[in-house]
Amino acid sequence: MVIAPDRPAVLLAVAHAVVVHPDPETLLRDLAATLRGHLRIDYLSFALLDPSVRSARLQFLQPVDAARAPDPADTPAELPAGESPTAVVCETQQPFWLTVGGSDTRFPTLTAALRKQGVRTVCFVPLTTSRRRLGGMAFTSYQGLTPTAEDTDFLAEVGRLVALAVEAALTRQELQQANDRLAKLTARLAQEKRYLEEEIRTAGRFDEIVGESPHLKEVFRQVEVVARTGSAVLVTGETGTGKELVARAVHRLSDRRDRTFVKLNCAAIPTGLLESELFGHEKGAFTGAVERRLGRFQLADGGTLFLDEVGDIPPELQPKLLRVLQEQEFERIGSGKTIKVNVRLVAATHRDLGKMVAAGQFRADLFYRLHVFPIAVPPLRDRRDDIPALVWHFARLFARRTGREITTISAETMAGLQRYDWPGNVRELEHLIERAVILSPGPDLRVPRVDPVPLTGASPGYRLPTTTPLKDAEREMIRRALEECRWTVGGAKGAAARLGMKRTTLLARMKKLGLSRPGNGLSNS
Repeated sequence: MVIAPDRPAVLLAVAHAVVVHPDPETLLRDLAATLRGHLRIDYLSFALLDPSVRSARLQFLQPVDAARAPDPADTPAELPAGESPTAVVCETQQPFWLTVGGSDTRFPTLTAALRKQGVRTVCFVPLTTSRRRLGGMAFTSYQGLTPTAEDTDFLAEVGRLVALAVEAALTRQELQQANDRLAKLTARLAQEKRYLEEEIRTAGRFDEIVGESPHLKEVFRQVEVVARTGSAVLVTGETGTGKELVARAVHRLSDRRDRTFVKLNCAAIPTGLLESELFGHEKGAFTGAVERRLGRFQLADGGTLFLDEVGDIPPELQPKLLRVLQEQEFERIGSGKTIKVNVRLVAATHRDLGKMVAAGQFRADLFYRLHVFPIAVPPLRDRRDDIPALVWHFARLFARRTGREITTISAETMAGLQRYDWPGNVRELEHLIERAVILSPGPDLRVPRVDPVPLTGASPGYRLPTTTPLKDAEREMIRRALEECRWTVGGAKGAAARLGMKRTTLLARMKKLGLSRPGNGLSNS
């Protein structure tokens, strides 16, 4: 079969041809060019065996003589292992010759295709290295050949050389694919890291809901009922009531507690960027898209996505949100590839979505999809019994943060806080106590005066309380410190030391605020 008498020279040429190839297809093309004129064959091919599905798939077919190239449509692309010569040579690790039209009936599908092409003889050799069995290589001829043992050994040696090159090319492909997966995973982890860092910076000041009032206990009961179901939850309530804490409680009690809790305030993102924040975008999808960005839905895959102020989602985005909630799939901006996710949604709003649906401002089908399990968080004025616990919680928190120690809160102060209606709810109380801790010079919490404000005609969550102006609060703080120190300004036991100020600074502030001791003046000692 071999035309050239110098077989070692041919093998050396083959070895040079298979040294480095970026892919198996290029390898086969160069090998055909090398063997042209040396072998009485018309085309080369090889198939790789997939043990997981027990089939052999034709990878590449390369004619030695372009004028007699077979039609790829006449060649089976995949054969079951039981009908594949590739499986046979992989199992036996021995070459064998197939005569088309002969007595071998093991491969009827392949034989019929070869007969249609006009093929008469094929030699199959294993492609095997010391590390793995890859598949088989075929030397196909339109002529009837009578091979010798030397011919078979020669083709088997060619197969061994080709196997090394195929393995190297496949290894490079696998490494490239692994690198691509690693790059994608690294990019995702980097984005998750940036998100989690942002989450840490913007997280709430406490991770528990403080209170034992009947209204709050009812919220706890509802959270426990729905947490493990995976159903969508809609948390409603006035601004500042702690809707995000309820959402976090749902996540912590669910089976997704070990996965990511991702949040997005829909009212805080410009309309033009909200779609990108939700679904992500590809590089170059729009001006300023300099890199691929994962959306919040993909970041929350396997976990919980909290959409705060969901009532502020613009109408043009509502159908896309409905689709991802129903189908659990979406496309990034600038990409037609569908991404599947498994996300549990918890939404929150201070708006009346029912009225928005009636006014045509919110899709009814999206409303019903969100309104599977509503939880109403009560305003602070409906849980006044929880105010003392909240006040102490915030006082200790901010005292630790500012390096102070608050040990007493007068009954009069606490009663005044419980009388106030708190239109800004827990958030308003939190900020007031933070200010009070800053202004309190000693262990007694001194809260600026807060006058009850009627809620009639007011929009909950947007009305500021009537409080003592900062200048008046500062004057009162200094006056109390002076009285406690018997109007002594300087010295270790003086008001300046108690307030953490220099004596000259305190004197200047007193002059500016019009403070002086009644009667005999001040003592500087």
